[in-house]
Amino acid sequence: MATVNATLESVVHQFRHFSFGTIDYAVFIVLLSISLLIGIYFGFFGHGADNTEEYLLGGKRMKTIPIAISLVASQLSAAAMMTIPAEMYSFGISWFFSIASMALITPVLCWVIIPVFYNNNISNCYEYLELRFNRNTRHLLTFAFVFTIFLLLPVYIFVPSLAFSQVTGLNIHLINAFICSICVIYTMLGGIKAVVWTDVVQGALMIGSVALVCVLGTIKVGGVGEVLNIASKGSRLDVSFSFDATTRATFWNTSISGFILWTAYVGLNQSCVQRIVALPTLGHVKRSLMFFGAGVIVIMLFNCFVGIAMYALYHDCDPITLGYVQKADKMMPFFVEDIAGHLIGVPGIFISSVFSAALSTMSANLNALAGIVYLDYIKPYIKHTERKANYIMRGFICACGVYSIVGGLVVEQFSSILQLIYSIGGVTMGAVFGVYVLGMLVPRVHGRAALWSVIASMVSMLVIIGGAQNRLHYTSLPFSIEECSQENINKSIFSNSTSALGNLPNSAESESFCLFDLSFNWYVTIGCLIVFLVAIPLSYILPAEKDYKLNIKLLSPVLHPFLNYNIVDMDELPELKTVKEF
Repeated sequence: MATVNATLESVVHQFRHFSFGTIDYAVFIVLLSISLLIGIYFGFFGHGADNTEEYLLGGKRMKTIPIAISLVASQLSAAAMMTIPAEMYSFGISWFFSIASMALITPVLCWVIIPVFYNNNISNCYEYLELRFNRNTRHLLTFAFVFTIFLLLPVYIFVPSLAFSQVTGLNIHLINAFICSICVIYTMLGGIKAVVWTDVVQGALMIGSVALVCVLGTIKVGGVGEVLNIASKGSRLDVSFSFDATTRATFWNTSISGFILWTAYVGLNQSCVQRIVALPTLGHVKRSLMFFGAGVIVIMLFNCFVGIAMYALYHDCDPITLGYVQKADKMMPFFVEDIAGHLIGVPGIFISSVFSAALSTMSANLNALAGIVYLDYIKPYIKHTERKANYIMRGFICACGVYSIVGGLVVEQFSSILQLIYSIGGVTMGAVFGVYVLGMLVPRVHGRAALWSVIASMVSMLVIIGGAQNRLHYTSLPFSIEECSQENINKSIFSNSTSALGNLPNSAESESFCLFDLSFNWYVTIGCLIVFLVAIPLSYILPAEKDYKLNIKLLSPVLHPFLNYNIVDMDELPELKTVKEF
């Protein structure tokens, strides 16, 4: 068996020589230059750059594979590249089941959800809510989207800035400001085409980088078998099937919440739907989503295995315990330097890939956010011209960039970025998933019931998540420093090493159940359940609006064979006073 024990001297040596070389900087500069050039090309030389439909939807002429790669790239955010391995390192593989649910999510998107948008020629997914329910439901969910993205925008670039600061010693906030500016410039200039084609370049780099780190880490430990053997002994491969709702990560809460969160984010979130409906036909969409689903599973599997390999390498000489890495979210750059620092250019490739992930996610959200804010909140109140629309959307993107830079000061204060993301998503994503599922699969539900159910869900989740702040603290699975050199080491072992309760909250042992002690992995599930539990009874209690009529085309095609209905001409349906989107 290969020796995998890391001594204190080797860890310190790697940490002190944790730096960027000329080749690393060159790789990084090339990536940013390509992104800028793509934005400049589509902004100044691409046809129809000043047309709103072209700017937001690429004229609905986008290609299958680029859209699939773009969707994959935006799912593997910088937060995912940094925090998923950290999650595996500290808490084991339970979170992987949220990714495994993608095997079910892709067919649901292809045959249940996306056909509804195509059959009704919907390019703004929130328009569906007005057609199916009422205008108030649309406005509420649109606001929820804008609110959620605004909270997450500062996270996207801050995470890779953290990694870059770790390896260069440069000020994290200067890095954050510089990279945010690059993202804003190419997104502002090139629109959706720049977003997608930069995603293609960045996605290729991300996939190659994650696979390379996974392979090099496995070789360093001694092979796949050795990685799995050490991880098993360290309880990193253990999966909890507990029904205890306070347990941090179990098979149940990760797989169920993963299904809801990913379905809502990919199929019911404008930043992704905007790219999906930019494809010319539903057939193109289905093929693109199949490629996307397979790509996400593969790249996330690599990403999770990196965390397991990381634990196998440091299982008996933990850098966090020694104080050479501040927290698990910062372990990835340390690990990459350790296993590949001697290979010219590899650290640069990795850091560039982390920034690629961040740029991909942020640019897609900026483009979608600009479109939503303009179409829903600005266009109804001004005299629309294509020139004015583009100036406003581009100005809004610039303002979002400034906000993201300032917001990095707040993100820095959070101890777990993955937990932060799930907490923010928990407020709105459960309600989003629930109301769309009701709209597409439960014909009985009408607008008033849907609106009150969404309000009830969001308010309830705000109370639960707000009450849980500073209450949920989790102890990681055991670590050790017993094989490190004893020089300058406090002989007492870090408290994690003696704890066998890695998935239990650190809060005081409570004799009775408290709602605020719920695992953050249950947030989206609870939000979704509240929508169902409120909307369905209210649909029988409250009368529908007087002018309400259900258009069968607004239900999912999977229901059509089971319904008795008559086709109603569109001119017989109540008129919806909506703003024409494009």
